[in-house]
Amino acid sequence: MAYIGRGTDKISNIEKLDVITFDGSSSYTLQKNSVNFTPNSANSLQVSIDGVVQAGNFTVSGSTIDFGVAIPSTSTCDFIFHYGTGLITTPADGTVTTGKIQDGAVTGAKLASGVGGKVLQVVSTTKTDTFSSTTTGAFTDVTGMSASITPSSTSNKILVIASINSDAGNNSHIRLVRDSTAIFVGDTAGSRSSISGGVARYSPDGDGMINNGLTHLDSPSSTSSLTYKIQFYLWSSTTWYLNRTTSDSDAGYSQRGASSITLMEIAG
Repeated sequence: MAYIGRGTDKISNIEKLDVITFDGSSSYTLQKNSVNFTPNSANSLQVSIDGVVQAGNFTVSGSTIDFGVAIPSTSTCDFIFHYGTGLITTPADGTVTTGKIQDGAVTGAKLASGVGGKVLQVVSTTKTDTFSSTTTGAFTDVTGMSASITPSSTSNKILVIASINSDAGNNSHIRLVRDSTAIFVGDTAGSRSSISGGVARYSPDGDGMINNGLTHLDSPSSTSSLTYKIQFYLWSSTTWYLNRTTSDSDAGYSQRGASSITLMEIAG
């Protein structure tokens, strides 16, 4: 049957190889235009012998095809086609969906100048139970108030948003820490503490909490896993509380709160 158009040997993913002249052997050399040809695999070849397309009855090694049995010289090789990985075409506008893009494949470095600032990922931790500690004289981690994130590019930034509801029997401080480095703290000035926020004694009867809201755009210049956390510092021998008041009276005027820390990777 005749076809109008280009031949299969002109299509980029189909190659027409030279037919084999059988001589009674089981193995032969594959060639294209009299030059040895190495196919991708046996599965990428279509071979027809005496009008029958062969399937699963031959192997290839380099440019050698082996049928496993002797092919008599009276047999005819009709054609040999090699199929590549597929035609390479340009997708039409508006046809590439998010499902076609691998997760994490688009980084800030791939975005055009001026389109930075996009949110690439969000990690958040919310603590609704209480925490208390009597540790004094040192910054101490607040259990349950940390979150970890791995930036996809060193040029990206991490937006940290935290809300801390706390109370203490005396003055106390809080600070934001990335791994072991304090960030978003004030400049040093004499013996004063460099902190992110402070908790003063809210009410003499201990029935109130203070909320510290922290927002900081960090530039870690890293693609490693980073842990951001909240620490507190208690000055005197008393107790620091998260999400509850000092008295914790079982009454409507006393409160229980919730605290959280949220991390957003921002394209640089």
